[in-house]
Amino acid sequence: MSCYLWMCVVFVEKILRVQPNVKRLYLLVRAPDAESALQRFNKETVAKDLFTILKEKYGTKLQSFLSEKVTPVAGDITYENLGIKDSSLIKEMCGDIDVVVNVAATTNFDERYDTALALNTFGAKSVLNFASKCVTIKLLLHISTAFVSGETPGLMLETPYHLRKALNGAHGLDINTEQKIIEKRLQELSSDETSTDELITLAMKDLSIERANKFGWPNTYVFTKALGEMILGHLKGNMPLVILRPTINTSTYKEPFPGWIEGIRTIDSLAVGYGKGQLSCFLGDPESVIDVVGSVYA
Repeated sequence: MSCYLWMCVVFVEKILRVQPNVKRLYLLVRAPDAESALQRFNKETVAKDLFTILKEKYGTKLQSFLSEKVTPVAGDITYENLGIKDSSLIKEMCGDIDVVVNVAATTNFDERYDTALALNTFGAKSVLNFASKCVTIKLLLHISTAFVSGETPGLMLETPYHLRKALNGAHGLDINTEQKIIEKRLQELSSDETSTDELITLAMKDLSIERANKFGWPNTYVFTKALGEMILGHLKGNMPLVILRPTINTSTYKEPFPGWIEGIRTIDSLAVGYGKGQLSCFLGDPESVIDVVGSVYA
């Protein structure tokens, strides 16, 4: 489970537990159809131990409660209208939704450039476009990352990023140009008879790191997330927009109970290794600030 899916699970549980009077949550799920979206929601969200408190509270009525409050929607933010094919559902959502939360992303540091740009950058634009169609929209909350600030030491202020402004001051940063570079490189690779799917993937990963480093970002993930922030800031108009930049997400702090964590990511391996007795010590500066945050919404 990626840190973004982790946050989505925590977010949904939190709302259902402390705000059960919420009218409805439309939960966009990457799935081919509504039935598959529902199955994925039950398997990857409700089945988690995180939902223990809700299961104890509602017992046999939990599924009825969830059916009333949550609508898993099959879709994909890389497509127009979030990839939702049912026009009547789109109309319903645009009439009901007043808050849109975007946690979708690929967090791979060396993701293929075409994949990362489509999801982390143009995907953010797609979410903004859909939110603008919601007639009672009050807020678009976009989850980014603190590491869009790169690796520059010192105090990092919550300043917005603007189109064409590279982190290192380099000239030539343009999102549409980056898309054209991707398309040109893919055409070159496709026309080469010696290219295989594996070689194309490696070439697109190398391209992403090359472009990120050119403009001052250390990896594909933070570069494309920064571009996503830029495009939102440029196109938001009167849309109420909040960009949240969490650091490394760890376990829940207090709610619904302390210590829940899903999977092993980044710094989690240290805690697990220590808990299993496989790691007795770890070198570090006791005076340093650790870039971690407990459950963002709890």
